[in-house]
Amino acid sequence: MFQRHIQPVLLARASALPVVTVTGPRQSGKTTLCRASFPDKPYVNLERPDNREFARSDPKAFLAQWAEGAVLDEIQRVPELLSWIQAEVDEHPAHGRFILTGSHQFDLGHHVSQSLAGRTALLRLLPLSVAELKDAGADTSIDTLIHAGGYPRIHADKLDPAVVLGDYFETYVQRDLRELVEIRHVAQFEKFVRLVAGRVGQILNMQSLASDVGVSGHTVREWTSLLETSYIVFRLPPWFANIGKRLIKSPKLYFYDTGLAAWLMGITRRSHLPSHPLRGALFENLAILEVSKTLHNAGLRPDLHFFRDSTGNEADLLLEFGSEVELVEIKSAQTIAGDAMRTALSIRRLLGDRVKACTLIYGGEAVQSRSDFTARPVETIRSWLERER
Repeated sequence: MFQRHIQPVLLARASALPVVTVTGPRQSGKTTLCRASFPDKPYVNLERPDNREFARSDPKAFLAQWAEGAVLDEIQRVPELLSWIQAEVDEHPAHGRFILTGSHQFDLGHHVSQSLAGRTALLRLLPLSVAELKDAGADTSIDTLIHAGGYPRIHADKLDPAVVLGDYFETYVQRDLRELVEIRHVAQFEKFVRLVAGRVGQILNMQSLASDVGVSGHTVREWTSLLETSYIVFRLPPWFANIGKRLIKSPKLYFYDTGLAAWLMGITRRSHLPSHPLRGALFENLAILEVSKTLHNAGLRPDLHFFRDSTGNEADLLLEFGSEVELVEIKSAQTIAGDAMRTALSIRRLLGDRVKACTLIYGGEAVQSRSDFTARPVETIRSWLERER
């Protein structure tokens, strides 16, 4: 039903390297993408206990079954298999032999970089982008995008996001976290995640979170890393430059899925959004996530930042293009206020010739070219970034 924009990149990388590794959140569509892209390859699910036990106890014999290669799903379940895959592709090199998928980015990334350096392409598949939903004819109104998020099953089967995302989070706590680390205080951890959702787009203050949850700062740092490891949240770092002003050094946190963030805030119906005090923060998350998805789907590694100095000048997003930067403001309003870009234009004067352009991503429907900036709807982010590249 959904044509994934990363598919041409996946096929191109498989034609150049012996292994391609696709990572991303659970249920983001990795298995569907890989099986559809390589229909002639055998599919092996390492979540199955029998496959997992065979791969662990006799990896050489396990791989011998797949002389021409295979799609190996959830490879992080048997990370020791990667060393055997390395030996196999070194001995019998062929492009696109093994297609691997995985759902835990840090641990898996460590094993992949150790065992398959120079032998694999690394791609990241995130939940459906706005552009992918639009291409499929789905509802891309702002409140629907925020409420439903991007997990394909919600849109394909027209399911209630609150039910699906509630089950998703419960499964995450009961299963994924148990694999990564022992969480002794589950209730406190869940409170922590809900507090993080309520602070989307804010400067990350771990001591404040620790105080509100009632745990140590060390625990909050550990839990934040867990959320990143399992593709729940990502950090947006500040941009640094020698411009003679003191810049903020702490990152912001955003969610890989706005639907999950909204559910954690207690937003269980689309009708809750128009008057919700955090709708603007969720819209900001949606826009930054769409930029990230667009770049990942092009096979690129996003190098995104925000700008903020000690005097309060702030740009929600800063994109780097070589030696130049583009400043992006994000506003959920459907109309453009007269002072919508006031701060961004002040930063432009501060940074001078480094700034190639200023952009406003807003909740309206039309692209508007103004004298100092261009205003763009969320659904035009992909076409804008493709032109910029």
